[in-house]
Amino acid sequence: MKVKQISIFLENKSGRLAQVTKVLGENGINIRALSIADTTDFGILRLIVNDPDKAYQVLKQDGFTLSATDVIAVEVTDRPGGLAGVLQILDQAKINIEYLYAFLQKSSAAALVVFRVEQLEEAIKTLQESGTRILSGEEVYKL
Repeated sequence: MKVKQISIFLENKSGRLAQVTKVLGENGINIRALSIADTTDFGILRLIVNDPDKAYQVLKQDGFTLSATDVIAVEVTDRPGGLAGVLQILDQAKINIEYLYAFLQKSSAAALVVFRVEQLEEAIKTLQESGTRILSGEEVYKL
């Protein structure tokens, strides 16, 4: 039920993001979801890709500073309040969310929300017990 996310430290200067996408594209790696958090001097690019192990390897070889992190991809009903319901489940279980970002599936009435939480195994168990669908890494990588 875990999804591997690649986090890349990028200096906040022209061309760095373009270089990441170029390296991935040249190696046949497709981006499924992304998020960028930045400051004046640097940013952190978080990626879900179709082949995280290969992406990690080729970006490392190209000199990028990066890490791999386990996250969960949760299916959320694409309607007003859909996300609120999932957040309430996690809140009631006292599970802290470090960050999240969302993306839409190609052919579904649901959105996917990527969660980075402090208590990953507990979050998976809690959400599954509530009937919330959590996608496996393989499912997400094939989207």
